[in-house]
Amino acid sequence: MRIIAHVDMDAFFAAIEQRDNPRLKGKPVIIGGSRHRPRGVVSTCSYEARKYGVHSAMPLAQAVRLCPHGIFLPGNMAKYRQVSAELQQIFASFTDLYEPVSIDEAYLDLTDRYREYSSLWQLGLALKKAIRDQLDLTASVGIAATKSAAKMGSTLHKPDGLTIILPEDFDRIIGPLPVRSLHGVGAKTAERLENLGIRTVLDIRRFGRKAMISHFGKLGDWIYNLSCGIDPRPVEPRQTRKSVGRETTFDSDLNDEAEIKKTLKELAADVSRRLQAHHLWGETITLKLRDPDFTTTTHSLSVNYGINSADEISQAALVLLDRAWASIEPNRRKPLRLVGISVSNLSENRQLNLFTPPRESKVDRLLVDLNQQFGKGVITTGHLSPHDKRS
Repeated sequence: MRIIAHVDMDAFFAAIEQRDNPRLKGKPVIIGGSRHRPRGVVSTCSYEARKYGVHSAMPLAQAVRLCPHGIFLPGNMAKYRQVSAELQQIFASFTDLYEPVSIDEAYLDLTDRYREYSSLWQLGLALKKAIRDQLDLTASVGIAATKSAAKMGSTLHKPDGLTIILPEDFDRIIGPLPVRSLHGVGAKTAERLENLGIRTVLDIRRFGRKAMISHFGKLGDWIYNLSCGIDPRPVEPRQTRKSVGRETTFDSDLNDEAEIKKTLKELAADVSRRLQAHHLWGETITLKLRDPDFTTTTHSLSVNYGINSADEISQAALVLLDRAWASIEPNRRKPLRLVGISVSNLSENRQLNLFTPPRESKVDRLLVDLNQQFGKGVITTGHLSPHDKRS
């Protein structure tokens, strides 16, 4: 039997701020921005703030209304990443097989270690104690035979929880949980299940595998297996980066085309730096736009070779913006609350044309692809005038 732990830090960003500033302990701390300029969303919040209904991904303006006396902080990602790196060192002291899935959570395969402890409970306590002693932070831990059961276990007794789910205890602990507790069951799938009278994990089993496949296809088979405690996914220590992106929320809704395009160029430069730092190239560029009412749209294009320069990424993003606006009169365009750029379909290798200078080749090929996808003449190369040239 495999032994897998899922470690989920408790209110990670807010807890770090409370740790580093004792005056914040016991108070509703909300990370994500300022109460005076509530333009973004809540990144995370302390458990004291959650009592007022505040939660992650909530618009900051709503958080201010729910918890007007809350302490709003912009956050410090450099500090949080450093603590996350220290956390991974603790994981490494327990096993080489650990899989970070975000800045504040990870799976650990402890199959080769658990016999060193008198019980799985003692193993879980040792892991939590190492985190508390070295970082002065608490974590909730689930330990089970599968990744999905371990993850569900880590959510059951937050904060500072520890839950052991052996196969013989699966039905008793997991069976009564709502269907959306299962990995892969989002809000829409949960709603469809509930419309079929399926509200708990055990209800899925009663509904049956064939019926689940009939209604949900392959997803139905996956969900049914999870409801039986079947999840063959291994802990994967080297998780491949899937995309690199950057987005920004404007201080006020923006309708200035020049300023929006300037922001996109800045974001493209940032994404380019990140790609180049990891020696990555991407083939799909995605533009993200969010309106003042939080309606979010994405627009993508793909090329058949890797790009990672700021020029290439910004040119693609600007074409996508023009396409998004193509059918809308300038005076009827909604202002934008947020813009973002991401690059996906990543690779560590890129082929170059040996007979053309690399930069010229990449730009020319990008222009060809853009014009093929969006129409001839949608974008062309520019030339500097004598007044623009620099010595």
